[in-house]
Amino acid sequence: MMKISVTKASVRVRYRLFVGGSVLKGTVFCRLDGVDTHLSVESDAPPDKLAHLIRNAKNGCFAEALIVQSAPLNSTVEVNGKPFPIEGITKN
Repeated sequence: MMKISVTKASVRVRYRLFVGGSVLKGTVFCRLDGVDTHLSVESDAPPDKLAHLIRNAKNGCFAEALIVQSAPLNSTVEVNGKPFPIEGITKN
């Protein structure tokens, strides 16, 4: 679309997670303490064109949007084909 030549690109993503609690006591929890990304690009394109390309890519990334923007989570569960409400998990 943008007709910018990129000869090589790679990304590293590191999630800093903490999982705790007890399975037996039902107190399991997960906390995301942060996410680090490192993008490496090889290209002869002008810096302003590369900045435009990278900005578009990052702003259009579903994974990054999910992390930086709060979104409501609506969960449903079914067991044996029937709704299975769970307090604190599903909407009743």
